[in-house]
Amino acid sequence: MITVQTASRLHFGLLSFPCEYWPNHLGQVSMPARRFGGVGLMVESPGIVLRFRPANTWLAQGPLADRALAFARSFVGCMGMVDHVLSGALKKLMSPPQEIFVERGTPEHVGLGTGTQLGLAVARGLAEVWKLPVEAQDMFFGVRGRGRSALGYHGFLQGGFLVEAGQKNQSTISPLVVRLPFPDEWRIVLVIPPGSGVHGMEEKEAFQQLLTEGIPLEQIERLCRLTLLGLLPALIELDLKTFGEALFDYNSLAGQAFAKFQGGTYASPRVAELIQFIRRQEIMGVGQSSWGPTVFAVVENESRGKELASQIRGAFGLQEHEVIVTAACNHGATVTQC
Repeated sequence: MITVQTASRLHFGLLSFPCEYWPNHLGQVSMPARRFGGVGLMVESPGIVLRFRPANTWLAQGPLADRALAFARSFVGCMGMVDHVLSGALKKLMSPPQEIFVERGTPEHVGLGTGTQLGLAVARGLAEVWKLPVEAQDMFFGVRGRGRSALGYHGFLQGGFLVEAGQKNQSTISPLVVRLPFPDEWRIVLVIPPGSGVHGMEEKEAFQQLLTEGIPLEQIERLCRLTLLGLLPALIELDLKTFGEALFDYNSLAGQAFAKFQGGTYASPRVAELIQFIRRQEIMGVGQSSWGPTVFAVVENESRGKELASQIRGAFGLQEHEVIVTAACNHGATVTQC
């Protein structure tokens, strides 16, 4: 039996919705613009755990079972069509079918990158079962196509605090430009209230409109400044207060680009209220992951995390599983065999 375990992804915001080219300091249009890019972090919980074992026919059980099965079929179909990846002999090794048991799954469409992590975990498990010489990029395209953000892809492989630089075009995966380990002692409090963020066709239409209209270059420059001169040095220096302020500012500024699609900087008035409440507890690093509604807060240690989680549950009437305390995940997905 093969077991694949992967973390969850927090997305702090995208860097760029540009026009086709950026001007130089003389105002001359000279540099091809990169699109999207972003900053994020992999966290241990909720996470995903999949188990694979041979079966007479394709099966999946547990939470997210239908989606896991769909990813498996997509991966098999993609690999079967790529002649330079699979020779005829290797194609014969892509059997028997597998039963996929989703031992642990994360909620979908709440800002935790569930689709990418599940898809890559399925592809990694099948590649391991069949001993396929499949590159990581092939796995990504085989289950996810040519997506916008590569944070989940890089996070699946490496974990940690990540900055990716955006795509040259739709057929490329954004390059990872920074990967830092997150402090072992710091903790992330996740609030996962009921509901879901923007997704599906509504999300696609929102991105298409943003790509068409772009956002002001000044906003892109502010996001880059906060990343290079705020988040990264503060993380290296273990300066939680400065890191938190930079993270709050970055996340809020990134969210403004989506205000007309989600009704404000955040996914809902309740999410905004949660963030304001946490800031009043003197926690600086707080915001919304991706489209939400998941809210994150970075605190100094486990004890402070548990204290804040209890405060949030009491103030907002949330259940134990809706407010969790987790460490960052500083390694990529793991594969074990038993």
